[in-house]
Parts: sequence; C-alpha cells; structure tokens
Amino acid sequence: MEKLEALQKKIRERIAGLEYSRQPENLYKPIDYTLNLGGKRLRPALCLLACDMFSDSNDKALETAIGIEIFHNFTLLHDDIMDEAPIRRGKETVYKKWNSNVAILSGDTMMALSYEFVMRAPENVRYEVFKIFNQTAIEVCEGQQYDMDFETQEQVTLEAYIEMIRLKTAVLLAGSLQIGALIGGADKNSAEILYKFGEQIGIAFQLKDDLLDAYSDVEKFGKTTGGDILENKKTFLFLKTLELANFEDRHTLLHLYQNVNVDPKDKVSRVKAIFNSYEIQKHTENEIEKYYRLALDSLESLKVAEDRKTELLRFANQLKRREF
Repeated sequence: MEKLEALQKKIRERIAGLEYSRQPENLYKPIDYTLNLGGKRLRPALCLLACDMFSDSNDKALETAIGIEIFHNFTLLHDDIMDEAPIRRGKETVYKKWNSNVAILSGDTMMALSYEFVMRAPENVRYEVFKIFNQTAIEVCEGQQYDMDFETQEQVTLEAYIEMIRLKTAVLLAGSLQIGALIGGADKNSAEILYKFGEQIGIAFQLKDDLLDAYSDVEKFGKTTGGDILENKKTFLFLKTLELANFEDRHTLLHLYQNVNVDPKDKVSRVKAIFNSYEIQKHTENEIEKYYRLALDSLESLKVAEDRKTELLRFANQLKRREF
C-alpha cells in the first residue's frame, strides 16, 4: 500500500502533465493557472488510498481522482467570486487576475472537464461512480448556499451549522473515499462505511479550521488569526457561545458582530474574551473529538486487514493534531 504522501505526489505529477493550451486563451489559461496554484491534493489522494485498500493497484482510479481534484478547484474558483477573496494560496484569485466573467466561464469549463475525467472510471463501476460524484457535486453547492444564507440569517442553530459544513466540506472527502473504494473492488457496504468515515472526519476537519482561525499561532497559521470574527462568520465557536452566554454577553457579542465601526484588533480581542469566559475552545475540542471518535468507529467496522487501515488512521490523527 502506498503512503498518502506518495499518492499526493502522484496526483501532483499527473496534474503537472495536463496541458490546457487550447483556444480561446482567456478561457483555458485561468484553468491552467488554477490547477498549478498547488494545494494538498488531499481529496484525490484519498480516492487512490481507498482504491489501495481493496486492490493491488490504484492506477485504475487515477483519472477519476484527477476529475475530483479539478472539481474541487472549480468550487474554489467560484467561491472566491462569491466571497470576494483576492488571494488564494498566496496568489491572486482568478477573478482578480482576470475578471469575474472569465472566472465564471473558466469554472464552468472545469466542471465539464471534471466529468470527463470522472467518467474514465472502469466500466463495471462507471455508472455508480458517476452517480456518487454527481450527488456530491449537488450537495457541495447546497452547502455553499446555506453558508451564504447564514450571513444574513439572524438565527442559525448548531445543528444547521453542522449540516452546512457536512455538505460544503465533508461530503467531497467522503465521496472521494467511496468512489476510490468502488473502483478498487469494494462491495457497496464497505464503500459506504468509508463514506461515513470521510463524512465524520470532514466535519472534524472543518471544526478544527474554525478553532485554528481564532486560536492558532500566527506564525504557524500563516495569516492573522481572527479572520472569521472580522468577517462576522457564524462559526461553531460563535454559535456555541450564543447558546451558553448570559443576556449581557450575548448582547455584546451580537453588537460586536453587527457593528462595522469597531476597530478590527479590538473586535477580535473582545470577541475572544467572551469566547474564553465560556471555555469555548474546550467545547470545540470536545466536538472535534466526538466526530473523530465516530470516524474511528466507522473505520473499525470496515472488514479489511488492519494493515490496510493504517494510512487512514494516520491521516485522521494528523488532522486532529494539526496546529495550522
């Protein structure tokens, strides 16, 4: 079985070999630019890793895994427009470097290209793979819409927030594992178990992101902490604090999130002080641990040799321990 790092390298090399030099240049150059911005290539690597768990070769899943990575990058291209984000992975986003219309059209083309690659799955599982991929793509869009809805929604429950991050973040991790398993020869039940593992670890992953945004070491995180606070994002930390806070602290927190005239540094400091008074870091860590344990329980129920679970266990532990 190949290690996750080796599979990530394999994906990087395949992507480096893709050439989009077709015309018109302003359609394909942004695609080439986007795919070469880097990234962890985690989702396609997990697809290959799942294939490895049931097969002696993951090569038959490589093209489908590339399709998953193209799709993931397409979502980032459109997300950057919606979020008005100027920087992605240290470089200008496509809509800033070109314009929004170019970014929309190049993203649409990437979506079509992702289907082309996904459909290179072996014929015996092609329909099932396509069905899972298509459902995943729809759910990612649903998650993004919920995320945007939350920006103007006065009341958001913790349950609604968990469902949003499940859709926006976790289902693509989950679908990548399920698809890889099916290509590798897994039965449907085993593939569904891996889906559950990916879904649960994906939720833990996003909750860890929420926590790191507020509490990470600035040097390790690579950017100023408190970005979610400054953008008034209704993260788990914010929603859990509202659930626990007394009237006065709840009123102050809501005021800080609604007032655009508060000094940014002061805002982050005051919000975190309220978080701290309700031990919100501990509550978030407990929630992460809950989904981490659920993920491990799912993996434990998978009927494959224990040595074939090693890399996924290592991956789960890395996500839990990461500091940036």
